[in-house]
Amino acid sequence: MTQDLISMASIATELKYTPVDTIPGIAAGVRNAFNSHKTKPIEFRLLQLRKLYWGIKDNEAAIVEACKRDFGKPTFETYLSEIDWCENDIVFVTQNLQKWVKDETAPDIPLANKLLQPKIRKDPLGAVLIIGTYNFPMNLAITPLVGAIAAGCTAILKPSENAPSVAKVLQHIVETSLDVSCYGVVQGAVPETSALLDEKWDKIFYTGGVNVAKIIAKKAAETLTPVTLELGGRNPAIVTKNANVRLAAKRLLWGKIMNAGQVCISQNYTMVDKEILDPFIAEMKGALKQFFPEGVKESEDFARIINGRQWSRLKKMLEDTKGKIVIGGDMDESQRYLEPTVILVNGPNDPLIAEESFGPLLPILPVEDLDTAIRIANEVHRTPLGLYPFGNKQEVARIMRETQSGGVSVNDALFHGTIPTLPFGGVGDSGQGAYRGRASFDCFSHRRSVTITPGWMEGLLDVRYPPYEGKLAKFKRMSELKPNFDRDGNVKLSLVSYIFSLGAGSKTGALVRYAMVLLGKS
Repeated sequence: MTQDLISMASIATELKYTPVDTIPGIAAGVRNAFNSHKTKPIEFRLLQLRKLYWGIKDNEAAIVEACKRDFGKPTFETYLSEIDWCENDIVFVTQNLQKWVKDETAPDIPLANKLLQPKIRKDPLGAVLIIGTYNFPMNLAITPLVGAIAAGCTAILKPSENAPSVAKVLQHIVETSLDVSCYGVVQGAVPETSALLDEKWDKIFYTGGVNVAKIIAKKAAETLTPVTLELGGRNPAIVTKNANVRLAAKRLLWGKIMNAGQVCISQNYTMVDKEILDPFIAEMKGALKQFFPEGVKESEDFARIINGRQWSRLKKMLEDTKGKIVIGGDMDESQRYLEPTVILVNGPNDPLIAEESFGPLLPILPVEDLDTAIRIANEVHRTPLGLYPFGNKQEVARIMRETQSGGVSVNDALFHGTIPTLPFGGVGDSGQGAYRGRASFDCFSHRRSVTITPGWMEGLLDVRYPPYEGKLAKFKRMSELKPNFDRDGNVKLSLVSYIFSLGAGSKTGALVRYAMVLLGKS
């Protein structure tokens, strides 16, 4: 089989937007394809996934070049977070899809209902719309697409116009690898996206900012279309006085140099116990020198900001802060370069904390104690996408108990978001729904409950038919569950349970009492 490669010259050309008047026909095409049941056989899904894998594999050089052109992404980071991620995801899904699509025996079914053979069937949702974003333009487009294909859906992919080079490569891969009657790409900006949202979809998957997410959710609500929203947040890191200062500084710095800080789950600010503030900043300086011994700007290992508008926004945030720059601060608009910059801020109302930076800015807020850190974290953003606690086990347990977040990386920056088989998603206003690995398949599937009532059961079912006179007692005998607790909420033990648990009232208590008995004998 010959390789179908996109030329490097075509990557450099201007991105051509899809004519708006053709979008209704494109959407109708994938709806019709789904209604033809073409995508439902698992053999078809696996074939599409395998072809998609080779489409990516054959165009790896083009993906590297496109990421470099769009925002100077280092080759290593492109393989780490774009190419290898997508390829491994496809391999993992193809190796497990046969298992996932099987009907499940429904759990927790009463004995009387087991005769109906209750099961859960996994059905594809239908024709879906996937709207990607620019910071991981390949990963955040392909990963949900893999889930949609695996589930048996048809799909239209809308790449981010802010990463135009990658958008062209994505279109080439999809159109040369997949069945174009079932999967397609629409290029464009606001008008084209609006036209897509005017169409009826069976699910919309969006990755991006909160403001656009509100527009999408409102539009989807008009037709009761389900949505998965992968957003961001003002994610806190908390470094207590009992943390390993060197590791905390090094790992949190890495979380903000990866992709030039354009990562939705990287920490937006770090609260550091005042007792360790000075050594923390010193360790961060040392880590920056270690990462970039010849300087950040000269290094090929540091990306650039995606476009001039985002660069200017970050520059303004630095201008508006009341804090003091203690590391970095260098910038070059011509290169869209912004050095990793550590800022010592005075309070949670500083714009660097109150707003999501989405760049290589690292505001540090000194705090008196853990009580203060937890209070501020909940005040700044109650439901962020990520949370990063550094401290001893007791402190970490308390932080997790008294806060909320989409995910948590304990003693690290954003690690939970780098495991491709771990469900990823937000909570509250940082997102809804989850995907990746098995969760991607579930994201685009409907769990359809099924029962089969045999004809011979009619005699048993007679109780449900009118007239009802004299049938209530029989119904209760068949279905009523007796509580194991009294009116005060206390668990009641049967005589047998009381004897076997030695009166402890719980399995744990029983084990303790049995251990005491055995020790007493020894």
